[in-house]
Amino acid sequence: MSDTLTLSAEARDRAGKGASRALRREGRVPAVIYGNNEEPQSIHVEEKIVNKLLGTGHFFNSVVMVEVGGKKVRTLPKDVAFHPVTDRPLHADFLRVSEHAQVHVNVPVVFENEEAAPGLKRGGVLNVVRHELEMIVDAAEIPDSITVDLTGFDVGDSIHISAVKLPKGAEPAITDRDFTIATIVAPSALKSSEGDTTKDGEEAGEA
Repeated sequence: MSDTLTLSAEARDRAGKGASRALRREGRVPAVIYGNNEEPQSIHVEEKIVNKLLGTGHFFNSVVMVEVGGKKVRTLPKDVAFHPVTDRPLHADFLRVSEHAQVHVNVPVVFENEEAAPGLKRGGVLNVVRHELEMIVDAAEIPDSITVDLTGFDVGDSIHISAVKLPKGAEPAITDRDFTIATIVAPSALKSSEGDTTKDGEEAGEA
């Protein structure tokens, strides 16, 4: 389960581009907390800490307790805007959530037991269609990752969501089809031109 992160913030009294630029010059990132049938709250947070949290690799699928004015607000990071040249964070959005709310999060996919996949042992290549899965989970039980077991898969096989053992309480947001997560393809399939149609390409398109 993803750890609960903490983030200290200060209320933002002034709005507008000029005020936001002034905050950024001071090493702060303008942000907003919204949702849960409450008024949006403008805040600003320390840029260094935002970068540190982004560096954890699971910022967007973790609950972040934002502390502002002595009060802690349970949130889920929804978006961070970055400068197109410097990649500095320019603005952040946080969604208020109750402790056991059902939330949509993108959870990274991790593949295991590659040595037990006949297709990979014979020189096949794992072609990942989805590096993340959009899941509906309890806000208090957000998984760090979804594990896909490659045991027994051969060249030409596709791994669908139905073949994956999901963490307790987690459900895929896509429910209208058994979508593809990855395929095992022969090396030559990866060298085909974009105009060629392979079994893998059809699977990926359907997904």
